[in-house]
Amino acid sequence: MPAPSDSTEITDRIARLVRVAAAQPAVKAMVEDNHDDNRWWPRSVADWRVRMAAAGWSSRISYSMVSTYSTVVHKAAELGWDRLTGLPDEQLSSIVASLGLVRARVDYLRSLRTFLDSRTASGHNLLTTDATSLIGDFARNVRGASYKVAQCAVLYSRDYHCGIIPVDSGMVTHLAPCLGLSLSRGSIAHEEMRLVLQQATVRHGVAIRKVADELGYAVTIPSDTPPTWFTHLVLIYFKRAFLNRANSRLCPRRPLCPTAVDCSCSRT
Repeated sequence: MPAPSDSTEITDRIARLVRVAAAQPAVKAMVEDNHDDNRWWPRSVADWRVRMAAAGWSSRISYSMVSTYSTVVHKAAELGWDRLTGLPDEQLSSIVASLGLVRARVDYLRSLRTFLDSRTASGHNLLTTDATSLIGDFARNVRGASYKVAQCAVLYSRDYHCGIIPVDSGMVTHLAPCLGLSLSRGSIAHEEMRLVLQQATVRHGVAIRKVADELGYAVTIPSDTPPTWFTHLVLIYFKRAFLNRANSRLCPRRPLCPTAVDCSCSRT
């Protein structure tokens, strides 16, 4: 699936916003707190299949529930994939009960198990399969998944620096207009935006890495990969801090204004 635009203008605009967003103290604090060991998707979970389950369960959970969610994820990790998926529905429901939408989360895990067993039996190595193909397959065939859930599941299963930039609903509804991105309707918009953001990060990877260095970010970005995880966190936390609600520091002329925050444009 092609990205909706491969224009230099769009990718340059994304790189500029990453620089602006990364310079905001609130964004920097959240990125540093979640870059090397993410609170939602902790490194301590070793089994990539449990990671896929955890990524799906993170859907429709507010930031205020991160501690509750973390408890569930660590319980699942302690059990291990085979014991977790072998539990009867009643016991599995009790594990995810604190997250809400219990039936949907149980159904997701059951469907995920069927999907992974099927693809593995067919000889697929899901840790090396082309990411775009796997995300599409996952979104179509795992119950309760969507493109955004599939992106998260594939990224977390492969670790943070695998080149995938997951896109949540707020990035589609709030960040895309800020960047002047025109996306399709429906779930496919998450995939379109993912591809554009990844393309921009690859194209401007050296400059984005330099931004992190110049701003003194206390994060570890591998030298042999584009800084996609850094870009993802910077943009999603910028969205959370500045775009989820009205903010007087934002320029009303964005995306035409390259400064975007605390600019000198007329506000009348």
